[in-house]
Order: sequence, then structure tokens, then C-alpha cells
Amino acid sequence: MPLRTAVPVLPDGVSVTIRVPASSANLGPGFDCLGLALGIYDEVTVTTGGDGVQVTATGESSAGVPRDETHLVARAILRGLTVAGVKVNGLWVRCTNAIPHSRGLGSSAAAVVSGLAAASELIAESGVGQSFSNEVLVEQASEFEGHPDNAAASVLGGAVVTWTTPGGTPAYRASKIDVHPDIVATVFVPSVESSTSETRGLLPEMVPRSDAIFNLSRSALNVVALTSDPRLLLEATDDRLHQGYRSAAMPPSADLVAKLRGAGQAATISGAGPTVLVLGTGEVPAELRAHADKQGFAVRSAAIAGGVTRSA
Repeated sequence: MPLRTAVPVLPDGVSVTIRVPASSANLGPGFDCLGLALGIYDEVTVTTGGDGVQVTATGESSAGVPRDETHLVARAILRGLTVAGVKVNGLWVRCTNAIPHSRGLGSSAAAVVSGLAAASELIAESGVGQSFSNEVLVEQASEFEGHPDNAAASVLGGAVVTWTTPGGTPAYRASKIDVHPDIVATVFVPSVESSTSETRGLLPEMVPRSDAIFNLSRSALNVVALTSDPRLLLEATDDRLHQGYRSAAMPPSADLVAKLRGAGQAATISGAGPTVLVLGTGEVPAELRAHADKQGFAVRSAAIAGGVTRSA
């Protein structure tokens, strides 16, 4: 009868801090394929010890979140430990949130990435195993989340192209592309929230071939614009695949995108919305920012960010 190997248990008193950026998915035509890390950060500090999972949270949308193992960050930590074959007696999890929730800026993906990265670093810091590679973080976070674009951007930073490998269990893959140093982002964040599942339900099962070809060309052009020729950003962020179908669910955001694009700004709906993203090589003109402010959008500039960072 084979001997059972004891499951390693992390020692108490090990602490790590994770900083993870927001992200914007799609970038116009690259539906579920393109993502971009933005310089708005959530921070999570995790310490082993105690009994069970205890969560404290401050900042964006912190009032109504769970304070136990059902919190999304805590769930991701426990998932990471399970994947690594490691246990823990208890956890203290402290979340400091800056990424707006349910606005199309990848808050849930950031939570999952931060939890998995925390698990990875706790394992390494405790000396019971090695930290996860970025490839494993992308795979695990995407499997947990269901879509790799936001998760991969938060892991790798910069812009990412993502894809899945067909099979019994999808393999989630991503490749980072270096963004042209002149490109900056501006986000227009409304006070209302949006549900990705609801807006995704507005999309048709089939689209005209001409629209599919249009988006294929613009997605390819998007990579060119992001990496080497920002002058192409306005054309490269055009879309016929998803934004028009979703516009009825977020009229103010759709109207703002139309106004900004009419003024020559490369504006898109960020992810499933309702945040609006503008990519360019300079500030959005003051009169357009003022217009958005009057319509209830909080306007802020956001650097193109690096990926998740970890410290003990």
C-alpha cells in the first residue's frame, strides 16, 4: 500500500503584498482578444495565521464586499494554494481598492490576479515551493475569470494579445506587445455600474461577413497603431462587432464615444462598459473633458501600466 505524502502547510506569520493594475479589454475591435494595463492599482496584503479567512477592505466599493473566504481575492488565494497542493491554517487579507467595480476596468480580473499572485508568493516566501510563472498566472486567472484579456493585461502589463487553444479544457495564452512610448490613456468613468453578463447577452450569435472582415482588419491595425504608429489609433479602434449592440444598455457612454470620435479622439467602450477609454498621444482637449464631466463622467488620465508586482 503506497504511503500518503503529507500536504505542506504554510507557517504562520508569512506576509506578502501584491499590487495589480486595472485593465481595459477589447480596445474597440479586439473583442475578447486585446487588453491593456492601466495605471490604477489595487493593493492586497496577505498574512498567514489565525483561524479561517478574515478580510478587511477599504477604498472603491469596499462597503458591501464579504469579509470571509467568499471574498473574490480570498477565493483566488485559496484556489492558488489548492493548485499548488498547499494548505494554510488561516489568512488575514487586507484589500485597498482603487479600481472602480463593475465599470469595465477589470476589477474582478485584478482581484483574481492579486489573489493568485499572493498565493504564489506565500508559497515561495515560506520555502515550500516555487512561485508561479507569469504563464501559469495567466492560465489560472483566465480559467477562474473565463476571459484572458483583462487577466493577462493585469499579469503582464502593457498591451496583450490573447487566445485560447481548443480542447477539452481551454488553454489560455497571451503575448505581451510593447506600447509606443507616446501613447497615453484617458478614462471617463460614470457613477453607474454595468454587468458583463447582461451586456454580453445583447450580442447576436451571428454577424455579417463584412462586419467580421472589418473587425479583423481593425484588430490587426490596432497592433500596428499601439506599437509603431499612433497616428492610426482612430481608425484602429473602430468596431462593428459589439459596441453598437451594447449601446442601448449604456446610452450616455455610447453618446460620449460618438462625440469623442467625431472630434478625432480614439474613443471606445472599455470592456463591457460603461467606462469610456481614449488612447492618444496627448491630453483630451479641455472642452471635451468638461463636456464629459457635465454628463456625469469622472475624467482621469492613466499611464500604460506594467504588470502585477509582488513584495514580501
